[in-house]
Amino acid sequence: MSELLQITFHDAVACISINRPAKRNALSDALVKALRDCFETLPESVKAVVLAGEGAHFCAGLDLAEMRERETGEAMHHSRMWHAAFERVQFGLVPVIVVLRGAVVGGGLELAAAAHIRVAEESAFYALPEGQRGLFVGGGGSVRISRLVGVAAMTDMMLTGRVLDARDGHRAGVSQYLVGDGEGMAKAMELARKVAANAPMTNYGVMHVLPRIADQSIQDGMITESLMAAVAVSDPDTRGRLLAFLDHKANKVQFKA
Repeated sequence: MSELLQITFHDAVACISINRPAKRNALSDALVKALRDCFETLPESVKAVVLAGEGAHFCAGLDLAEMRERETGEAMHHSRMWHAAFERVQFGLVPVIVVLRGAVVGGGLELAAAAHIRVAEESAFYALPEGQRGLFVGGGGSVRISRLVGVAAMTDMMLTGRVLDARDGHRAGVSQYLVGDGEGMAKAMELARKVAANAPMTNYGVMHVLPRIADQSIQDGMITESLMAAVAVSDPDTRGRLLAFLDHKANKVQFKA
């Protein structure tokens, strides 16, 4: 795992960097499994993750050197292996902030879509070349990317090979933050430290419950929201924060654009 991923710890924030710069951080099976294992075994002290790629690119997608002919069942199980790994990112232990630079292509965009907050640098560009290669997305992109940019935009990218630059992608909804080249890691760390300071149960609700409420009917979503709100407010950590606020001992929340 250490050859494929570089992992450093900064207090409650873990920085995980894909370490295949010579391959533009393309996703091999070994790398996908390393990501799965890494996100499953984060230390309890970690409260947020920053995910990035070594070098000039986040991830250029599937390593085509590993492409080979597969029977239907084998190909399906391969896709499900990617699903399991990326689910550990989206529905894992802690929120994930991803830094996007250079190529964010194919499976790289699928991985980015599994994160909770996306910080893009000006160099980032997005593409889904599977359509031109006779393939279909297999890492959860049809579910996650279509929810970010919309089915119509994803259809265009897959059918025509359209490439979105960082600004087009930001307007389309790929990223929540757009910064200059070289500024992505600093912004991601700033956000990660804020996220790590939240009550863990609140972070859990945002990560695990909010996306499921979005898929429910209005009335089902309302009752799920009520249950999650009750769980969060009864958590000892939350009670301590509320008492500190009422006793004027809590830091004031700073609001800025």
